[in-house]
Amino acid sequence: MLSFEQKLAIIEAFPELERKDVSLGRTNFHYEESAHEKKSVVHHLHPNGNGYVFAGLVPGVATDDKGLVNIRDFTEEELRAIIEKSISSLAIAPPEKPESKKKKKKKPPLEQKWIGPDDAVLTLLFEEDLWYLYADLNLESAFETYEEAEQYLEEEQFTRA
Repeated sequence: MLSFEQKLAIIEAFPELERKDVSLGRTNFHYEESAHEKKSVVHHLHPNGNGYVFAGLVPGVATDDKGLVNIRDFTEEELRAIIEKSISSLAIAPPEKPESKKKKKKKPPLEQKWIGPDDAVLTLLFEEDLWYLYADLNLESAFETYEEAEQYLEEEQFTRA
């Protein structure tokens, strides 16, 4: 088993990692250029030689539920390899998630023309968090929601143009 000092020397050989000392003599190393929210590569390297490396994005590596691998009994080659893979995995941007069709709420247009009795034309316009109803340049009404405005217009026998 490598000692704490040996593991530290191996880890510090990676210039892209930034050392962060934490409680109880433990040390973390962060990859600040990570394309993910996750930045911690080495987690809680302890003076007794125990510690973890994040490998949650590395295919084929068995990890715990946090994506960590225990490096207590790693050889120098194994430690270098897992750190290189961890950094590489964090350097690749995650794929963008497509918007869920369920979450996608259909938004009404920001401006609509409505036609009513006697061919009267009203304009419904969304501005500054309110829906305003105009007859030409004159303000007729204001509504907090599109649904309220739509209900009012339908009750007044207007239809969308």
